[in-house]
Amino acid sequence: MTTMAVLGAVLGGGLVGCGTSGHPRGDRPASADRTAAATGASAPATPPAAKKPPTVAPGPAGLTSVFERGRQHARKVVALTFDADMTADEGARAAAGERFDNPGLIALLRRLKVPATVFMTGRWAEEYPAQARSIGTDPLFEIGNHSYSHYAFTSPCYGLPTVDKDAMRGEVERAFGAIRETGARNVVPYFRFPGGCYDDISLRTLAPENVTAVQWDVVSGDAFATDADAVAEQVLDGVRPGSLVVMHCTRSAAPVTDEAVRQVVPELRARGYRFVKVSELMAG
Repeated sequence: MTTMAVLGAVLGGGLVGCGTSGHPRGDRPASADRTAAATGASAPATPPAAKKPPTVAPGPAGLTSVFERGRQHARKVVALTFDADMTADEGARAAAGERFDNPGLIALLRRLKVPATVFMTGRWAEEYPAQARSIGTDPLFEIGNHSYSHYAFTSPCYGLPTVDKDAMRGEVERAFGAIRETGARNVVPYFRFPGGCYDDISLRTLAPENVTAVQWDVVSGDAFATDADAVAEQVLDGVRPGSLVVMHCTRSAAPVTDEAVRQVVPELRARGYRFVKVSELMAG
């Protein structure tokens, strides 16, 4: 897909606003007021409704919109995102001891108080349900959808197997189901294509799922990297106000990510940046 096509997909749709639920402010049920008057006590306040994560509406061509970074005139904010990758056929490797998780990285983000968005495959959630639940119930984090199997939605794509067009929506739905089955609650309607590979066919096919595709404008280069300094330098060189950084949360495929994060976070804070989740970046 061309850069202009991506830009058109983003600009063609507007932000879908945050919704509310429950009784409007000042519109309590009459029974609550009567009870309060009878007892002389104040009626309990209605708890504030949870805000819905913002999304970008599909464009005029019916394509799922693609979000790559925040507004270029944005405040000095940056979103770190981490892909929790595991393909559907890697169960044997996990059983043999290969680690597709990185709990040390998540613990580091917590210690540094860095909010982040984790794009998780359904297969990863099934392999590490306790970790998925822990991430998905921590207000510091939110979980996006990275497909169930981590197969590509167009080809070629870094040697990944390819999903048939008729199976694409099922990949998204199955992943959301697997993630929520763990007990994760902070799940957002964002989808990251495996390998970041997509075309107009996949964008049109996923439109009924009402997700926003989330890419990035800064590539960390942490996949299969062994030099944490080089990864940190690449991130620091690329970040601009409103940037969205892609990194990974898999020890076997990205073994130096946590060390790179240890360098990136204090340096960006020293430069005046604040870390946000994708939902906040998208809200502007």
